[in-house]
Amino acid sequence: MPLADTFAKLMSPDAPPSKTAFLVVDTESVPDGKLLSSVKYAGENLSGEEAIERARKEAKETSWSGSDFLPVTFQVPVGVCLLRVGTDYALQSLTCLDAPQYRPREIVNKFWLALSLQKAKLVTFNGRAFDMPLLELAAFRYGFSARDYYQNSRNRFNGPIDLCDWMTNFGACKMAGGLNLLAKLLGKPGKMEVSGEQVYEMYREGKVREINEYCLCDTLDTYFVFLRTRILTGDVSLEQEAYLVSKAKELLESKISEFPVLRKYLDNWTDFASM
Repeated sequence: MPLADTFAKLMSPDAPPSKTAFLVVDTESVPDGKLLSSVKYAGENLSGEEAIERARKEAKETSWSGSDFLPVTFQVPVGVCLLRVGTDYALQSLTCLDAPQYRPREIVNKFWLALSLQKAKLVTFNGRAFDMPLLELAAFRYGFSARDYYQNSRNRFNGPIDLCDWMTNFGACKMAGGLNLLAKLLGKPGKMEVSGEQVYEMYREGKVREINEYCLCDTLDTYFVFLRTRILTGDVSLEQEAYLVSKAKELLESKISEFPVLRKYLDNWTDFASM
């Protein structure tokens, strides 16, 4: 269908809701101290917290960037947020899995169940390198089936859409600035008061809800970046994107009582000035 006809159909007040075609996903995780102690420091009788602090220190000393972030193999999910997106690329819904308890086992269970029921294509930012290995390892840990995903969705070029992979020509260049840069190029909030390196300390302070709010904002940034990439592929026109963004904003405004962080997210929208 030509873009003009698709846009006209999208704007029709009588148009039925489109089928969910995409699940935009972002995750947050923390180190598993017990696993670190038993694998990396076996026989040293370190507590979980001691093992984490030691591993973070060692990681920082060997990292070219000074990062103390630990490998995904030693991480466990504490936040997974999903956005449902239609075949027309309209934002349909948003959720933080297993709210308000945010139990790792239930988060993982609900993610793989949602994926099996929706039959939708995953959209992530750097998901091939982190989010999906995190969730795959968690499925392995807890013994959850991910049959359809493993049978049909692990092709690098035709499987889930990893926007970081896609924007860098599948690893040919570095995406310096990452999701934060791409979101801000579009006038979306990007990083606000929280960044990834703060998540573990927030978790220690019991701020799991705040971690999931941060995760939700990153997921929204991923959606808007995804929408702009569909202009590059010719699936959406600039006019369509403007309409879809305005409808997404209306949906977010209607969800502020359920997700108070959305007020801050909307307040941080800007009009990025092009050169």
